Amino acid sequence: MTTSTPSTATEGPSAPERPALLPTPSQTVGPYFAIGLRWLTRPDLVPPGSPGALRLTGRVLDAEGRPVPDAVLELWQADPEGRFPPESAPGWTGFGRCPTDEEGRFAFTTVVPGPVGPGQAPHADLSVFARGLVQRLLTRVYFPGADPERDPVLAAVPPERRATLLAKPEGPGTLRFDVHLAGEDETVFFAW
Repeated sequence: MTTSTPSTATEGPSAPERPALLPTPSQTVGPYFAIGLRWLTRPDLVPPGSPGALRLTGRVLDAEGRPVPDAVLELWQADPEGRFPPESAPGWTGFGRCPTDEEGRFAFTTVVPGPVGPGQAPHADLSVFARGLVQRLLTRVYFPGADPERDPVLAAVPPERRATLLAKPEGPGTLRFDVHLAGEDETVFFAW
């Protein structure tokens, strides 16, 4: 009777090593994002010329300070009494949408919102959608007079970064708020 001993040597070419499995990359919004939403533009939360109306203008800029010409911004805010629909004044939606132009500029017509809770300074929530982003970026626009020591969100932001959340007066009835997506002046963005 013959017995065979198992061989430790492999015969033939060795099996190829399996490549490591990597997650599939997420899709970014691509260059047609703004084009697809331009028909949904709604930059006026109140009609221009309404009592208390102001223009909130600014630019969306990349890490090198170049304009982002195909971003879309959405603004959500309370009415002047700090209420949201359905408790707000009739006709108040608290929502605006605006694409950027070739220079990265945007503009909303709105009013200063009332505080929405104890200690909260008047602010609007601003969502930014742009090429290269997998998800929207969320920030806040604080109106002049916001007290960073009393507002719980502003107080949680390091003092040297708070200026990126403050709209600045720029002429009668106009406020300026630039959005820096990255770089030295990057706007503070919040998890949602």
